Formats: sequence, C-alpha cells, structure tokens
Amino acid sequence: MKAFWTYTLARFAVFGVCFAIVWGVSQIWLETNTVSTIWVLLISLVISSIISIFLLAGLRDRLAQDVHDRASRMTTRIEESRRAEDVD
Repeated sequence: MKAFWTYTLARFAVFGVCFAIVWGVSQIWLETNTVSTIWVLLISLVISSIISIFLLAGLRDRLAQDVHDRASRMTTRIEESRRAEDVD
C-alpha cells in the first residue's frame, strides 16, 4: 500500500506545481474570473498528466508490481482454499 500512497502524493505534487505555475502565468496575462480559473485547472491537469507519464514512470512501475504481487497472493490463497475444500 505504500507504493500507492507514494505515487498518489507524487501525482498531487506534480499537479500542484503545474497549477501554481499556470495560475501565476495566467495572473500576468489574463483577467481573473471563474472561466479563467477553470481553464487554469484544465490546462494544469493536462500538463501534469504529460509530465507524470515521464517523471513518475519508476513509481508507476513499482505500484504496478505491488498490485501484481497482491493479486498473485490473493489468487494463491483462493486456490489453496479451493484445494482444501476438494479434500473434504
């Protein structure tokens, strides 16, 4: 579960930095209103997603391996339980 939280917090951090940068740039060139805030949010989401693809690849791989290991353990337990039922 640690890999999940590490990856999630890293994604939020990348988004936060992107949002701060895009918001700062928008304050220089645009008027502040609700529509510009929504655009800043959407642009930040897109930019942070693209950055995360490359920057967080190692964390994502670690998370995928953790999920795979947990699924394998679960499958093993289910098979052992099924075999125990067949013996009786």
